[in-house]
Amino acid sequence: MIAHLDGTVCSVAPDGAVIDVGGVGLLVQCTPATLAGLRTGERARVATSLLVREDSLTLFGFAGEDERNTFELLQTASGVGPRLALAMLAVFSPDALRRAVAAEDLAALMTVPGIGRKGAQRIVLELAGRLGSPGELPPGGGADGRPAAAGRAAPWRDQVRAGLVNLGWQARDADLAIAAVEPELLSAAANGAAASGAAAGQDVDVAVALRAALRVLGRT
Repeated sequence: MIAHLDGTVCSVAPDGAVIDVGGVGLLVQCTPATLAGLRTGERARVATSLLVREDSLTLFGFAGEDERNTFELLQTASGVGPRLALAMLAVFSPDALRRAVAAEDLAALMTVPGIGRKGAQRIVLELAGRLGSPGELPPGGGADGRPAAAGRAAPWRDQVRAGLVNLGWQARDADLAIAAVEPELLSAAANGAAASGAAAGQDVDVAVALRAALRVLGRT
């Protein structure tokens, strides 16, 4: 198994990135939050999970080991494949997912595209107690679960829009959801900058923005 990649980011797309390791460009499929921490031309380290099939080898990349381990555990539930597991981690951080499963919050789980009520019930039944305890700091990343090379997410609107479209939402719906949460996100970013003494600006966390937009879409 390829446990991680440590190399130079060659390119970043809405659903993945190419990382050069020893002169070999490796394509990794990632969540939008993980992609938000990658910068073309910069060095990065991502935890990985390798999916082996008869006709293909697919690498999935994650901000840290906790996210990677959660991804693999999710696939032990009936009906959860790698794409759905990746979608779940696009909506939830590993810790938020633990809380949703522990609380049997079916409504929260159903905000993930592709998960209905029966699927949510099955996930709770099969994964309860197996994802770990909420509140644990993810290893292999910071408190926000970003890769070591993470920086500021800009332009955040384009990244969130691309992430939503990649998860199956229509572009128009994605734009409406972003518009709905933008005032709150910009206010939170400005307050955070003021509290830390940093210059004011639109420093919006892409992972937070994506989850906020998905909550809006889940109510429509």
